[in-house]
Amino acid sequence: MVSLAELDHYEFCGHGVILGKHQKDLQDVDKLLGMFGKRFAAARRNYRAYVEQGIELGRRPDLIGGGLVRSSGGWQAVKSMRRLRIHAKGDERILGESDFVLQVLKEHNEQLEKRTRIRTHGVDPQRAAARIGEIFGLTLDELSQGSRQRAVVKARSVLCYWAVKELGILRPETKESD
Repeated sequence: MVSLAELDHYEFCGHGVILGKHQKDLQDVDKLLGMFGKRFAAARRNYRAYVEQGIELGRRPDLIGGGLVRSSGGWQAVKSMRRLRIHAKGDERILGESDFVLQVLKEHNEQLEKRTRIRTHGVDPQRAAARIGEIFGLTLDELSQGSRQRAVVKARSVLCYWAVKELGILRPETKESD
């Protein structure tokens, strides 16, 4: 797809942030680099070498997919667990142990329930836009125009954040993200 050198400078993924090429506030670079060394420069070199080694290993079947069978150690382990009446949860979309899978699914269900409650109360993008316009003292026309005025940009940012995080809207042509 892309070379590692291109990935180093690609601004739309976390790799470049870890290497210090870009800044993204939501990424905990210090914690990750702490696993590769005590000083930033050395840690970044070690991280990049680690990524390079991973690329050289190629696609590994033991790291592909997820789910109950893989995370339990194969079909024999699943059958043994069933005989012992040990119940585990798996989902092929989530790579990890049963407890982790359950936690991810629980958080997803909570988000889905919250979105459903919000929508049940009649909140949709248009109503959200109107409310945010009220809060920022803007009309819907002002909010929807391409203005770069600070208040308008801030209001649009809040609207976009809220639409994605609370309503689950990814882009205009997407009706439902779940």
